[in-house]
Amino acid sequence: MRIRSWRGLSSLLLLAALSGTQLGSFSASFSASAAEKVLDFSSLKEGEVPQGYSSVLAGSGKPGEWKITMEPNSTQFALKGAVGTKDRASQIAALSQISRDPTDERFPMFLWDGDVFGDLTLTTHFKINGGGSEQIAGVVFRAKDARNCYVARANALDGNVRFYKFVNGERSAPIGNSMPITRGEWHELTVICRGTKIQVRLDGKEAMPELTDNSFIIGKVGFITKSDSQASFSDAVIQFQPLESLASALVRDLVQRQPRLINVRIYGKTTARNELHVLAARTAADVGQAAGETDLKVFAENQAYFTKTKVDNQVIAPLHDRNGETVGVVKFFLKPFPGQTEANTIARVLPLVRDLEERIGSANDLGE
Repeated sequence: MRIRSWRGLSSLLLLAALSGTQLGSFSASFSASAAEKVLDFSSLKEGEVPQGYSSVLAGSGKPGEWKITMEPNSTQFALKGAVGTKDRASQIAALSQISRDPTDERFPMFLWDGDVFGDLTLTTHFKINGGGSEQIAGVVFRAKDARNCYVARANALDGNVRFYKFVNGERSAPIGNSMPITRGEWHELTVICRGTKIQVRLDGKEAMPELTDNSFIIGKVGFITKSDSQASFSDAVIQFQPLESLASALVRDLVQRQPRLINVRIYGKTTARNELHVLAARTAADVGQAAGETDLKVFAENQAYFTKTKVDNQVIAPLHDRNGETVGVVKFFLKPFPGQTEANTIARVLPLVRDLEERIGSANDLGE
């Protein structure tokens, strides 16, 4: 990380700062403003194709065939999709992929056309009904399209849960563990996304260690199978934070984690305003203000700055995207503390800057 002070932060001081205070990851809990969306199929008729979704395909082969089927209700889960009269309550209306094209690397997806989501908890029940070469079902999330998305899926044939991603149509190597998955029985799959952190759970149990990836910040959700897999889905629930700009989310998380911050500002550029200005700040009145001379110099020269006043200590540092390009500036206003020096102030700030940069994919992510 290319950070130094204009006052001559030496290489030894930089090493000391980089080994300074380490802070935990961003909070994984929702605030009181969290919202919920249910993808409900219970009112649809057998054979009907749900409206408001797009059937898309990653890889090769024929598109999937998605429609409503009547499936046995679960004895393990209290599924909400039971339909019809009392004597039919043992059945539920489920979304099913029924085509049997065995093409390898064929990934039928059914993406919801509604909202896009950033931080979310996505839970669905699924049942793998059949398949000769594959028996796979899962969810798609933070999807830009079928060629750019995250996937979490379960495999009844091999008994495992895997996470992978598509980037420009290229599938990454899968990550995951072996877990028992019974064909013909309902299971529960949960994905939790907070910033760059991703968790996957099967039937309430952790399927793999927490993952870190910054390829996709927001996107659509949906369902996925593979090759000739036939599977059903029910009771998909999305708990989410209403979207805000990444800069606003970063400031909110910083303030929650660091009560000693008097203020914090994140500067960047947007398509509507191609000059460096305050995108988000703890002090709401700061938002929209043009960057000052020092802020502009930090951005242009890719160097950090430290200053001490009677009321606070300020550290101004450049922000970089995943390619190392400077895309913004962060300015910390910190309360003085006993024994404070330039070195230990920067040591407190550097881990925060690193955490921010882990969540910035590009300049557009920061400002839009």
